[in-house]
Amino acid sequence: MLRIANALEIQLRGAMQRAFPEAWADAGEAGLDPQLAPASKPEFGDFQSNGALPLAKPLKQAPRQIATAMVEQLQADTAFSELCLEAQIAGPGFINLTIRPERLAAEVASRLGDERLGVPPVQVAAPVVVDFSSPNIAKEMHVGHLRSTIIGDSLARVLEFRGHPVLRLNHVGDWGTQFGMLITHLKQVAPDALETADAIDLGDLVAFYREAKKRFDDDEAFQTTSREEVVKLQGGDPLSLKAWGLLCDQSRREFQKIYDRLDIRLSERGESFYNPFLPAVIDGLKQVDLLVTDDGAECVFLEGVSGKDGKPLPVIVQKSDGGFNYATTDLAAIRYRFAAAPDGDAACRVIYVTDSGQANHFAGVFQVAERAGWIPDGSRLEHVPFGLVQGEDGKKLKTRAGDTVRLRDLLDEAVERAEADLRSRLQDEERSEPEDFINHVANTVGLAAVKYADLSQNRITNYQFSFDRMLALHGNTAPYLLYALVRIAGIARKGGDLDVSTAQLQFSEPQEWALVRELLKFDAVIAEVEEELLPNRLCSYLFELSQVFNRFYDQVPVLKADAASLPSRLALCRLTADTLKTGLGLLGISTLERM
Repeated sequence: MLRIANALEIQLRGAMQRAFPEAWADAGEAGLDPQLAPASKPEFGDFQSNGALPLAKPLKQAPRQIATAMVEQLQADTAFSELCLEAQIAGPGFINLTIRPERLAAEVASRLGDERLGVPPVQVAAPVVVDFSSPNIAKEMHVGHLRSTIIGDSLARVLEFRGHPVLRLNHVGDWGTQFGMLITHLKQVAPDALETADAIDLGDLVAFYREAKKRFDDDEAFQTTSREEVVKLQGGDPLSLKAWGLLCDQSRREFQKIYDRLDIRLSERGESFYNPFLPAVIDGLKQVDLLVTDDGAECVFLEGVSGKDGKPLPVIVQKSDGGFNYATTDLAAIRYRFAAAPDGDAACRVIYVTDSGQANHFAGVFQVAERAGWIPDGSRLEHVPFGLVQGEDGKKLKTRAGDTVRLRDLLDEAVERAEADLRSRLQDEERSEPEDFINHVANTVGLAAVKYADLSQNRITNYQFSFDRMLALHGNTAPYLLYALVRIAGIARKGGDLDVSTAQLQFSEPQEWALVRELLKFDAVIAEVEEELLPNRLCSYLFELSQVFNRFYDQVPVLKADAASLPSRLALCRLTADTLKTGLGLLGISTLERM
């Protein structure tokens, strides 16, 4: 109800200005705040204004007296009377506001057939960079990458839906000392790969990495050659660069299989992209007198952050041997992302989706960028941290052998379990379906279950991974929501071709009005996710919407409704289906017509 809330905000401010002109003038340009919020309980109406309470002290009046003066002004406002029923004063001075039923019905009617479902596009579209996923070259994507990938994708979808141009960046780890080890191993075990295109398939990159790492740990000569190889790579040696490119390409192909499966769109820009800009980071920090040489290394000492010895902690941006590190690369990335085109991305908001273990790193880097003046006025630089994925024992999720769970294996198991559940249900229902149907439903449900189980948690906390919970047809799960949508699709099919878009909507039952009000919350929920970057708020809303719909459908006849009520009730079914489908789409979850 953003449109209604905005209209109410204007009317309340006008009432405060007319009732207390001197206090309004003293408040300055912003004026007085009516403190409008959704009502805490249905019996209090739709909205509640708490603005009278903080005015009691400066006006030297009782809050109820202030609220009464505001209500008198509201009731004299024709626009308010057309929008709301008579305002009610409750408690010490709360003003409860109930929207007129005809205005609620008109809002529902305006959303039927509206692909945006009442969600307004932003007035000023601001370019956004979302940095997420970020696996490392020559390493398999594991369960730790799952959270970054699907949280980042969902946030990007919401921001895009609101109308912001979003650059989805995959900041892959494609540079660093480990490549000396990998390139040396490649040159020695598969030299043909450097001479002939597609001469060798590296196969399981994880095994290749482990072999190289074992040689590096056990063989001193190999270790020395690997370090020399790093110098060659950084110096631009053609053969070393070719080997590096081969490893990167192989990894990209493996990553893309996962991204395609999860329907994730990303533009890769690895750490190597920022190499040419690293010296400028050092020069820029010198120019603003932030750089301090400490034990041969170039550092910026943080303000307000101290170590155990009580001294300020440093962010090292150039090591004593002249090399650069992650902090340098991240600072170069921040400069580039905020820089105006064509020298940068011209972003107004930059969002990093990584695990909470990197919170201190980003806090330090962000502070350095801020103090260096690299974040333009009005721009936002945000870290979106998330917790660990744990097993049902409360410990970090591992395989039985104690290894990190590969993302590919986790997705395979989710689909296999979804298929087994589906086949069991078909057998119980004595239903027969073609294999294509079974495969499609199992794949959709399995992947949806994994995504939703993650996104429905507050991302800041750890969560316990359970296939049984996430695939359940009851509770706050993807299968429950998908089934609710399938149920509504069935109602629509049985309802026939009745055109509800031109119907004069009329509602009389409490369950109808409860569903109307729940449907009209969608725009505010999307705006909230856009601001707070918490996808679980959208999940909670979709779950509550499906529950409200089920209560409506169970208690109010739809297909057997009388001719006067049928179009309005089918309209609620259609809008519920559209809202669920759009909301799940913003979570990156595909839907089904049948299960």
